[in-house]
Formats: sequence, C-alpha cells, structure tokens
Amino acid sequence: MSSKVPLYWMALGSFAVGTESFMIAAILPEIAADLSVSEQAAGQLVSVFALTYAASSPILTAATGGLSRRLLLIGTMTAFVLANIVAAMASGYAGLLVARVLLAMAAGLFVPNANALAGTLVGPEERGRALSIVTSGLSLAIVFGVPLGALVGNSLGWRMTFAAVAALAVAAVIGLLVGLPRSMEVAAPVASLGARLAALKNPAVRRPLAITALWAMGPFTVYPYIASYLREATGLDGAAVGFALFAWGLAAFAGLTFGGRAADRLGSRRVVRATLPLTAAALASLSLTAHVVPPSLALLPVLAGILAWGFAAWAFYPAQQARLIAAVGPQGAPIILSVNASFHYFGFSVGAAAGSLVLGFGGVRDLGWVGGLWVALACLLEFQAFSRSAAVSASTESSSRIRSSMR
Repeated sequence: MSSKVPLYWMALGSFAVGTESFMIAAILPEIAADLSVSEQAAGQLVSVFALTYAASSPILTAATGGLSRRLLLIGTMTAFVLANIVAAMASGYAGLLVARVLLAMAAGLFVPNANALAGTLVGPEERGRALSIVTSGLSLAIVFGVPLGALVGNSLGWRMTFAAVAALAVAAVIGLLVGLPRSMEVAAPVASLGARLAALKNPAVRRPLAITALWAMGPFTVYPYIASYLREATGLDGAAVGFALFAWGLAAFAGLTFGGRAADRLGSRRVVRATLPLTAAALASLSLTAHVVPPSLALLPVLAGILAWGFAAWAFYPAQQARLIAAVGPQGAPIILSVNASFHYFGFSVGAAAGSLVLGFGGVRDLGWVGGLWVALACLLEFQAFSRSAAVSASTESSSRIRSSMR
C-alpha cells in the first residue's frame, strides 16, 4: 500500500472536523428558533467549542502521548461520530452544548495527532507535502463543507447537518481502519505540556501569539452571526446564505494558497503586515455598508467585503506560522504550531463571546466595527514591534558609523 493512502483518509477526517467546526454559523438562526433561545445564547455554541478546543487539545494530546497513533486516531474519530449523533438528537440547548464540548475534545485530539502521524509516514523530503494533504481537509471544508452544510440545514433542518457530518466521520473511521496498517500501532513522540508552556518563555513568540489571538477574535466576532447579518444587511436568507459562504470559502482557500507562497517569496513579515490592515478594513466595511447602504443595493458591497475578509484573514495564517517557525527553528516547529493553534482557537472563543455582547448592546449591523477593532489592535502590536525593530537597527547602524569614524 502506498504510504500516501492513509494521508487521504486522515484528510477526510479533517474535512469532517472542519465542516462541523464552521458550518454552525449558517444554521445558527434555525438552531436558536428551534430550541427557543436567543441568537446570543446560540452563539455560545461556537464560543464553547473554540474554548474547549483551545484548552483541551494540548492537555489531551500530551496525556495520550504514549498511546498508539493508529488507535488514537480511530478512537477519536469514532468519538466524533458519536458526538455528532448526540448533537443531532439533542432535545434542548443544554444537550447541544454538551455535544459541542465533546465534539471540540475529539477534534482537538484528532487534528494535531493526524498532523504528527503524517510527518512520520514519509521521508523528510516529502514531509511538507504529507502535511499539506492532511490539512487540505480543513481547507476544503471551508470551501465546500460549510456551504453544503448550509444547504442541508436549510432544506432538511439543522439536525441533519450533524447527521451528515456523522456519516462523513463514519467513512473516515472505516478508511482509517483499513488504510492505517497495524504496523503503526506504536507511540509517536509528542511534546509534553511542560514543553508547550516553556515555549511561551521565548520573547520572540509572545507578541506574535498575541497577534494570532487578536486576529482570530476579529473575524469570529462576525462569523457565527453571518447568516443573521446577511439577512438584515442584504435580505439574503435560507439557501442563499450557503452560496455567500461558498464565496467566502473560495476566497479563504485562495488566501491560504497565496499566503503560503507569498511568505516564501516576500517574507512572512511582509505578508502579515499587508493582510492584517486589509482584514480590519474588510470587517469594518461590513458594518459601514449595513448602516449606510439600503438592503436592495447592499449585496455587491457586502460580498466584496466578505471576499476581502476571507482572502486577507486566511492569507495571514500560513505567513504567521512561517514566522513562528523561523523564530524557534525547525526543531521547535511542532510545539510552537500547537501553541499557536490554541491561541487562535482561544481567539475564536473570545470573538464569538464578544459578538454575543454586541448583539445584546447594539445589533448585528455593528459586528463588523468590533471585529475590525480587534484586528486593528493586532495591527498596532505588529507595527509597534516593527517600529521598535527599525529604531534599534537604525541606532545600531548609527553607532557603528560613529565608531568607524573615530578609528
């Protein structure tokens, strides 16, 4: 069997995880109406998922480091199936909230362990390709899984979206059972929790990690409530929301592709400094359009803002990862990327909670202002660091010239 075959089954598992993680934004109004809760309360389903993922992933991954990667991946994807069934059958808000916690714990174990195993299945010269295959599942989920989830939810009800993801996950379990040979039933080296915490002591990564959190908070102040925003700002509803999310997903996929390549050619810092302001402006434009342009004329400017947001926000991410790897070196890459993932899921959680507060004190039209503000703060941190670096470089160069002239 080709060493790459198991990678595609892990990619299918990542596709199921990504679809479940992001699709809820399209069906949030239906969930709120069916369970008789406010959209603010329904939005906490996103916040709780992201916070659980951020907190549990490093702890559970470190705690299960001595287990067989094969059995762990099969077990976590099986748990993911069961949690989706619990979500589909939930009779009330509390049951769905518990299901989202279980889903986050399973997802937080599956994704990093799939990436870790992918790196051991091929030689060093093919490692990047192997990782890109597994992570492509998440990228494709953004493009195809989320709008398909919206279409299923609007046609058959929100419960069927969880049932559909459960079916995807069942296929992934079967594939993992068949595709992962038993020879893989050995433990793979996993960074301890202490090693992950120790990474935070490196001053070179603290500010970038804070920027990651603020970057994540911005889009996720808006994203969980995007269906409600589109309905109020443009009149789009039902299946049409799925098409808007499809456009966002295509832009995000293009951004991911561009961000990685541009970071290699132009340098990660340049890409980060270009994409953060564009993300902030795109998010703010959503509120500006909603307040100024009547719904009958707002569709094109709203779609333009959504496309710019999807492209810029996701172009930032691979460049940010490359910058963090450069800061710690290839040896520390697995640890710092795991820590970075926790920071961005923590940012998702805080952003979703902030969006809920905005709905309580303002309205859905104001979400873009707050989302843009978070990313503007990320810009402030980024450019402040750049200014200090430039000042230090200039001071050092000036001192060198003075010393040279005195010789």
